[in-house]
Amino acid sequence: MTVGADVGVDARELYEALLEHEGKATYQAVVVPWLDRARGGYRDRLATAAEYSSWWTEQETVPDGQGLRRELYALSRVSDLLLPALRPPADEAGSPDPWCGLPEHEYLGLFTSLGMTPFEGGTFDPFLHEIVEVEQAEDPQAPIELTESVRPGLMLGQLLFGRAGVRVRAGVRHARRGVADRSPLYWTFRRSHRPTVDLSQGWGHNSQWRTEFRLDYRTPTADRLNVTADREIDGSPDLSPDHPANLSPEERLLTPDERRELLRHRCLLRPPEAAEALAGIPGWERDLMPFDWRLPESEGGMHNVPTWTR
Repeated sequence: MTVGADVGVDARELYEALLEHEGKATYQAVVVPWLDRARGGYRDRLATAAEYSSWWTEQETVPDGQGLRRELYALSRVSDLLLPALRPPADEAGSPDPWCGLPEHEYLGLFTSLGMTPFEGGTFDPFLHEIVEVEQAEDPQAPIELTESVRPGLMLGQLLFGRAGVRVRAGVRHARRGVADRSPLYWTFRRSHRPTVDLSQGWGHNSQWRTEFRLDYRTPTADRLNVTADREIDGSPDLSPDHPANLSPEERLLTPDERRELLRHRCLLRPPEAAEALAGIPGWERDLMPFDWRLPESEGGMHNVPTWTR
């Protein structure tokens, strides 16, 4: 049973209908009929995830307790398929599915109908912003500065559903062009302009839909990143410096700052300090498993350094 089962609709159904649709008027032909069936019970169930609480732990006590996180993941796949702007080249190789991008107003129409709120620019914030393109500043120490928003992000209450895509300017000590905007993006199914890594990849047609959505919450007091049901509600980290075996050999070659940045930005920002050693490990970027990495409880709205990187 999934989040949409009780109302006869789910995001996987929408995703597959989008792939099968031929011709124009995608929004009217596919999205609108799905939305007509998804209003009410489906939107109400999504709202369960909108506040930072114990809902993901409580879900463990009911059949298929991860259904809501899996539904959010399926809905994120729909978002990836429909993202406006940045249409890939017609001859792009290796794309997992055709690109079905919608105009921005239709894209937002779908997700605002499900209770989400769009946002765009402001001061650069890795919680809110995904780097799409880097302009290299002359000063290598220049901090990351947002210069343009290219697509909106979405919040579901306190829960981050999708980051806004942005162009930035930065010195090479903070974000290097070709790495911060082209290295693999983790916790992501697809992007038109860069490789991605998520836990669905490599699984069968049905098994891939059991992937769980990453939960990042912005509360009045703190940001809580990558929250899951297998950790305590107080945010105690699963990894610690007392258990280095929890990191793979590739992960131990990353510095503490590089691991922290990867968790926050969902990608590397610069070539790793151990780039030469990592170059001897074919496919090391796809072998990284940051999906269980944790930050400890934040204080005063500030991000703390993960205890396992100290």
